[in-house]
Parts: sequence; structure tokens; C-alpha cells
Amino acid sequence: MKIKDIVNMKGATVFSIHPEKSVKDAIDMLVLYKVGSILVVDEARPVGIFTERDILRVVADNADRLSEIRVAEVMTRELIIAELDDDVEDAMTVMTEKRVRHLPILVDGHVAGLVSIGDLVKSQHDEKTVTIRYLKDYITGNDMR
Repeated sequence: MKIKDIVNMKGATVFSIHPEKSVKDAIDMLVLYKVGSILVVDEARPVGIFTERDILRVVADNADRLSEIRVAEVMTRELIIAELDDDVEDAMTVMTEKRVRHLPILVDGHVAGLVSIGDLVKSQHDEKTVTIRYLKDYITGNDMR
């Protein structure tokens, strides 16, 4: 299975924020959209990602200043990305090794989607469930028609 299959199933909607917005604005978006990360975009180009982990780091020392601190000051700048033609298993390996839970999907430097580790695990689970069902039916001689 490819990343593009997951993006096609879940949709390409990606919530984003400008790097000059406040951390409070970013937190409000995460809560509003019920997501664990938002892409930080400047002039239609991704420049970072803001995640729940970033919130924990900033709140630990600056809980009273969330409206003053800019996303650009605390976002994760080194984006780990994937492309639509990447294999899901390869993406899972990268996410595990790099300890990230969200992968922006880029095409020619532009955002084409975003997948979470949960999306990838679900896709693998669903694929294996179907394979197991067909193998059981084959072994027992059950006709799927």
C-alpha cells in the first residue's frame, strides 16, 4: 500500500497556521479541529509543524505567555516528510526511527496531505484483516460469491 492510498481515503485536508500566529492560536486550532498537529505554512510553503509535544515544551516554562509566544519560536522546524508514492511500511519505519507521529505529504514542495501514525497503523490492520479473511476462506473452501 502507498501513502497516496491513505491520502485518498482520508482526504487531503491539512490544517495550517502562519508562523507569526500565537501559540494560543495554534492550541485553539488543535482543539477546534480535534487534531494532534498543524502544519506551519508561510507563503504556501511548509516551514515547520506544531504538535502536542511542542505545546508541552512551551507550557512547561511559559504557561502564562501563550498569547505572546509566536508559533515560529516553538514549532518543530526540521520536517520529516513523505511523498505520495512512498510505501506505508517505509513511512512507518521512518516515523518510528525519527520518533514522529505526523508526516506531511509534499508534492513539488506543496502540501498534498498529512498522515498520522494512527492512519498508517489502521491501513496496515485493515489490509491484513482482508488478507486473513481471504486465506481462511481459501483454506476452508468457503466460496466468497
